[in-house]
Amino acid sequence: MERNDNAFIKESLQDANHTDVSELLEEFDAENSKFILNQLDEELCADVINDLDTEIRIKFLKIFSPEEIARYLDHLDSDDAVDILNELPAKAREEVIPHIKNEEKVKNILDLLRYDEDCAGGLMAKELIKANINWTVIQTIEEIRRQAENVQKIYSVYVVDDQDVLLGRVSLKEIILTTDTRKISNIYEEGIKSVPTYMPEEEVAALMAKYDLEAVPVLNVQGQLLGRITIDDIVDVITEQAEEERQLMSGISEDVEEDDSIWMLSRARLPWLIIGLAGGLLGARFIGIFEADIRQIAAIAFFIPLITATGGNVGIQSSTLVVQSLANPSAFDEDLFHKMIKVFQVAILNGILLAILVFVFVMIINDRDLQLSMVVSVALFSVVVIASFLGTLIPLILEKAGINPALASGPFITTANDLVGLGIYFTIIHFLYT
Repeated sequence: MERNDNAFIKESLQDANHTDVSELLEEFDAENSKFILNQLDEELCADVINDLDTEIRIKFLKIFSPEEIARYLDHLDSDDAVDILNELPAKAREEVIPHIKNEEKVKNILDLLRYDEDCAGGLMAKELIKANINWTVIQTIEEIRRQAENVQKIYSVYVVDDQDVLLGRVSLKEIILTTDTRKISNIYEEGIKSVPTYMPEEEVAALMAKYDLEAVPVLNVQGQLLGRITIDDIVDVITEQAEEERQLMSGISEDVEEDDSIWMLSRARLPWLIIGLAGGLLGARFIGIFEADIRQIAAIAFFIPLITATGGNVGIQSSTLVVQSLANPSAFDEDLFHKMIKVFQVAILNGILLAILVFVFVMIINDRDLQLSMVVSVALFSVVVIASFLGTLIPLILEKAGINPALASGPFITTANDLVGLGIYFTIIHFLYT
């Protein structure tokens, strides 16, 4: 770049995958990245820009003119073009759209801009292949050739009636193997899975994962075919969901990256740290209530970390399993009672095994103090059972309340179980030991 060796840049990147070029550009500033793109084919540049991380792309496109942005959007599917337009300020968006040359794409983009980004309408692309039920195979093949110019990947051909109402689909294999004069009405598949425009993206992702779909058609309330959602868009949704849940389970309340400002990173982490601090202070105050018991039997203080750590770990294990199960909307809709019974059975078994291990350990290190060993092991067993119950119940309550159940994992469960564990431990000590 310093030598303006355009020929070397073109030769180096001519066979490169657009994803690899995107990763390369993330190492450069916007000006140098633009210089590299100017040496490449426009269609490749469009894919590269589409692959860039959202934060990087927002900064990157600031140095592009509306005409340049429009030129790249002309090469993208309508859903990807809309995603990029939604990242631009309203004024810049209005300046870009008139420069898009493909009139059909402009119409599709304006149609998609009406939908929220987190529903099926916002995920779908308008580009697809469809055939009328009354067509013959040869008519369908001609239409596929015409429509396929604007469609990058063809998964299937959707079958509609004269009002564009979706009736089913026909596979490319069936079209190729069938005689040219045969009608689509004789070979298409009915009863295919579809989604309405208003379905939340999480439900779309769950549906496609459940039925192993590569693409799913999107319909309006009249059942008319409007577009399709492909697997690459759903992978993005699943990735975003996983990242969001990881952050929530870690006690990070905002969507942040490591390169964000110190203030944003601190603000995202601070709320749950404050909650953890409050829980710790309450725990310290709780221990203070039983100060007399601790003075009388100093050995009981040695096992406080054991009780709190075990309760926190059990609670996180239980809540994590529940959060994973809730990714399937029907996970707890059926046979909830038997699932809860199974949770208790597992907790009781784990509690018994851990209590036996602790009993033996305390007997060995405390000169066979049977009473102390019994108290610690009974307390540990109780904490394991109750922590497991809380770890299972709290995510379900949050889910019913419309709150992301991932909040139940991490700091929330840990803090709650610390307090519950201490309460159980000292209550048992107070009544059984002193």
